[in-house]
Amino acid sequence: MKITKFGHACVRLEKNGRAIIIDPGVMTPEPDALAGAEAVLVTHEHFDHFDPERLRGFDAAVYTCAGVARHLSGLDERVNVVRDGDSFSVAGFAVSAAGGKHHFSHPDVPPVDNVGFLIDGEVFHPGDSLTVVDVPTLLLPGQAPWLTVPDMIGYLRRMAPRRAYAIHDGLINEWGLKVLDDVLAMEAERAGTDIRRLCPGESVEL
Repeated sequence: MKITKFGHACVRLEKNGRAIIIDPGVMTPEPDALAGAEAVLVTHEHFDHFDPERLRGFDAAVYTCAGVARHLSGLDERVNVVRDGDSFSVAGFAVSAAGGKHHFSHPDVPPVDNVGFLIDGEVFHPGDSLTVVDVPTLLLPGQAPWLTVPDMIGYLRRMAPRRAYAIHDGLINEWGLKVLDDVLAMEAERAGTDIRRLCPGESVEL
């Protein structure tokens, strides 16, 4: 399986010549990110993960939570609502949904729906939640207004994956990225595993 990071929190997964996309939001500027993909998976409705107009203009199945689906009226049978514990197959990938709500982010705003996606039992994209699953490869939220470094490290240690690739880093400048890289390097050394940030356009093979 090949994983390629685009923009902020978007990844493209490819296997046997087929592809799916997770979270091509407004902060995914690359025009070719969705090219040839057979399905789009969306964790939640925030703009950095979800661009409804882009999905309306792209002819592929969408798998997502109820909170996102309500913004996609008119796409009818293309939209598939999934919840924690649901499983489905698409583009040759076996996918399971995990989690239900966005991580707490504001005292006056209830958390929106958020569903993470476990792909082939190998890769987990949690969206904006810290859902714990047993998986070898974690796509780790690297920075967010709702996420502190202790939260991030604590999540990594609870998950204890064999490898972790940080995404969700589009809101920080070059100095913030350096800090994030240093924190990840410290944790990689402590754990003795591959833990690092993926840059836009960078791919890894599993």
